[in-house]
Amino acid sequence: MTKDELFNYLKDSDIIKTPSIIEAFRVIDRADFVAKEYLDEPYGNYPLPIGHGVTISQPSTVALMLELLQPRGGDKVLDVGSGSGWTTALLAHIVGPEGEVIGVELIPELVLYGIENLKKYNFANAKIIQAQKEVFGFPDKAPFDKILVSAAAESLPQTLVGQLKIGGRMVIPIESSVWRIDKKSEKEIDKKEFRGFAFVPLK
Repeated sequence: MTKDELFNYLKDSDIIKTPSIIEAFRVIDRADFVAKEYLDEPYGNYPLPIGHGVTISQPSTVALMLELLQPRGGDKVLDVGSGSGWTTALLAHIVGPEGEVIGVELIPELVLYGIENLKKYNFANAKIIQAQKEVFGFPDKAPFDKILVSAAAESLPQTLVGQLKIGGRMVIPIESSVWRIDKKSEKEIDKKEFRGFAFVPLK
């Protein structure tokens, strides 16, 4: 599959519908974020290993999660488990120069890998930082308008819910489902489940 074929598949299948998300998938090239040994198949609609037991996610899954998240221009977004930096770059393009994207990644080698990949696009509004095992998310910059999580939790992390603004939204895999979490107030959230996914576990 070529870049154009993947893009047309996502668009023609109505997996990507929102104009800003469509444009991000048009501009941000997945080939810039896959491991060298998979450069002959960067546009396949399946996950690819990037080392350390981690993958760059399936394009249709990323597209679905971004459509559920609905990031907008000017949003401050936390990207948990940024991996190779692909989702961070897509988000940075969507939120634009008035927005901000912070990717957090636990594996030091992937932090460096993601930073190098992100440099290919010269985003002034995005960065990837080293996550700390004892600190979940990035509370120093909370609250966030949106939070995207790219690894499967065993249950909903209340720490991340606490880092959302009231009116904010998080999209997170929990076991084999993707959940959309809308924070209505400090004590009330709305949850919607989308079944049938597989992710590496959240550490």
